[in-house]
Amino acid sequence: MSMEGAIIMWLIETERIQLRRFLDQDLVDLTTILSDPEVMRFSIRGICDQKATRSFIEGCLASYSEYGFGPLAIVDKGAGDLVGFCGICYEMVDECREVSLGYRLARRYWNQGLATEANSAALEHAFTQLGVESIITLIQPENPASWKVAEKIGFCDYTEMTFHERHVRCYRITREQWLQSSE
Repeated sequence: MSMEGAIIMWLIETERIQLRRFLDQDLVDLTTILSDPEVMRFSIRGICDQKATRSFIEGCLASYSEYGFGPLAIVDKGAGDLVGFCGICYEMVDECREVSLGYRLARRYWNQGLATEANSAALEHAFTQLGVESIITLIQPENPASWKVAEKIGFCDYTEMTFHERHVRCYRITREQWLQSSE
């Protein structure tokens, strides 16, 4: 996808990726990612067609405006391709508004450490730049790749619960725990 002429504000940059707000131009590439049954296997939303993906992007844009944060586009620095998304958003969990971390990556980017790299950078940004005090991530026990990513970036303890009729592990990390684990 060409971003020629677009003004892009990179919010977070790591060695291999950049995270930025979504643009309307991301629709086609993100639809390709979110319509992959394997990518969406553990998603409560299920497979997303173009209409559902447009709604997701619109939700991200609204979250940026209202709260100053939301899921961010992950872009491969070398190729300039959309890798997926990662970031925090508000989520209602057991009638409490929680800051929740989530992500999805195109299959061709799996098993390269990019999920860990992106989520680690998103946590650092949330705790150091946005002043977030506590972040959760909801992961189904049948998804070991995601709970391994969560544990690598500092999420340790979890409770088991039901979320949208699915059994999940609800991991939580506080800013204080994150600061201690990153020393």
